[in-house]
Amino acid sequence: MLLRMSSLFLRTLRDDPADAEVPSHKLLVRAGYVRRVAPGIYSWLPLGKMVLENVTRVVREEMDRMGAQEVLFPALLPREYYEATGRWTEYGDTLFRLQDRKGADYLLGPTHEEMFTGMVKGELSSYKDFPVTLYQIQTKYRDEARPRAGILRGREFVMKDSYSFDLDDDGLKRSYEQHREAYIRIFDRLGIDYKICFAMSGAMGGSASEEFLAPTPTGEDTFVACHTCGYAANAEAVTTPAPPAVTAEHPPLQVLDTPDTPTIETLVAHVNEHFGLGVTAADTLKNIVVKVRTPGSDKTEVLVIGVPGDREVDFKRLEAALAPGVPEIFEAADFERHPGLVRGYIGPQVLKDLGITYLVDPRVVTGTSWVTGANEPGKHAANVVAGRDFVPDGTIEAAEVRAGDSCPRCGSALSIDRGIEIGHIFQLGRKYADAAELDALGPDGKPIRVTMGSYGIGVSRAVAVIAEQRHDELGLVWPREVAPADVHIVGTGKDNQIEVALDLAAKLEAMGLRVLVDDRPGVSPGVKFKDSELLGMPTVVVIGRGLAQGVAELRDRAAGTKEEIPLAEAPALVAAACGVTAA
Repeated sequence: MLLRMSSLFLRTLRDDPADAEVPSHKLLVRAGYVRRVAPGIYSWLPLGKMVLENVTRVVREEMDRMGAQEVLFPALLPREYYEATGRWTEYGDTLFRLQDRKGADYLLGPTHEEMFTGMVKGELSSYKDFPVTLYQIQTKYRDEARPRAGILRGREFVMKDSYSFDLDDDGLKRSYEQHREAYIRIFDRLGIDYKICFAMSGAMGGSASEEFLAPTPTGEDTFVACHTCGYAANAEAVTTPAPPAVTAEHPPLQVLDTPDTPTIETLVAHVNEHFGLGVTAADTLKNIVVKVRTPGSDKTEVLVIGVPGDREVDFKRLEAALAPGVPEIFEAADFERHPGLVRGYIGPQVLKDLGITYLVDPRVVTGTSWVTGANEPGKHAANVVAGRDFVPDGTIEAAEVRAGDSCPRCGSALSIDRGIEIGHIFQLGRKYADAAELDALGPDGKPIRVTMGSYGIGVSRAVAVIAEQRHDELGLVWPREVAPADVHIVGTGKDNQIEVALDLAAKLEAMGLRVLVDDRPGVSPGVKFKDSELLGMPTVVVIGRGLAQGVAELRDRAAGTKEEIPLAEAPALVAAACGVTAA
């Protein structure tokens, strides 16, 4: 492949786009790889399409290698498939819904479990047909409330989704491990730094679930890692080790006058000064009221969450814990409708009598004593003991996770970092098979309910992730596997430098290399050098002032090194730098 910049459909920009917040967004737009059409919707220009296709090729090769078979579904899907699994309502506002001219409901596919299940049900019937794994690489649509960061979080994106179909749970585990190993190969080939983290299944359903997260400061996901045992988890999936129950005797509950204590800090200061309790924020019990809405309906349930006062409720963890229910803020009008809940002074002592579900942080174990609301304006209560003065209805992982928290596996301190989800694998089980009544006829003539796995990779997102991780102050630095070209030849334009650059380009192309040559007449060397740095090909060759001495300059974009090489030996030396052996 030979690309000439004199005819290439490309325009680079010197300034960052006004709406760009993260490096990948800035650089992909400036380098002419993508262009914004609308919020969360982007067009791919020739070089960007090449990178996208290279990522797609790697994904496809590894999926084929593991024995998966590729199919392709429509993006426009009828409502009834998603009604059968409840996700027409569960997905809420995330779905793009539309009607045809006859008034029939459709959606633009955000994911395709229902379609894969239906296809297998329609084509396979015997136990001899299983196991089978199918995949597709296709554009998906989700009506993101806040599309941001360019192609990192868009409303239209390219995704690889695959689904395994097995006859038993052991088969599902094997399919899951095959996908896990394939994902490791894919992300290694793409040159992405990643962590494999325990994760929540969310609206997808299922049991075992892991995310592949690419660490980067601009990531939207928070994950924890233990450097002692290797445990890693998305913050939404972190489990809190519960301390042992406390068996010590406690004084009786004591109601305290606590005026003008609107925060945990003022409460602690007040009770220590006036009552000599000697407590910290961690000894207080903060109670947060939310209303949980059932997707697709106006029905809500009042729920109170109890967490230690030195912690905030992490709303993303709360959403994950309550999925598919959607938590919403309890507002002033809601408190007026529930006078038993005294705003700012809520304690768990009365919740059972009010018929309100009370879920607590795992640290709130039987026998622990707390300072909390007394359910009267201006009053709190001390010596409120779990198991004696209140009994929670269960536990919930909703409190914020902090660096230094104990690892649930080994007890060591956890570190916290940010990352971008690039892949997610689920052991779905039989949720979708049950909805579709997907059975295989066993050897004894009895039906066997099929069990499924679901596995996704954000293909277009991977392009942005690579750009996030592989850039410097000058521009992009593509790994060779995904770069639009192996080598970028810059003919600076004086004398016959462009002609020599084109000649070298032709020789390298004949050797099987993908070549981009800057043969633009009348463009200054400085502009050409800046473009080569911005575009980010892994190898750059400059045909410039050294031509008079019979030398060219060979640059390694990632290492930032440069050396002079004899022009006569340039084809072989450049090919070797690109990992190709000259014939």
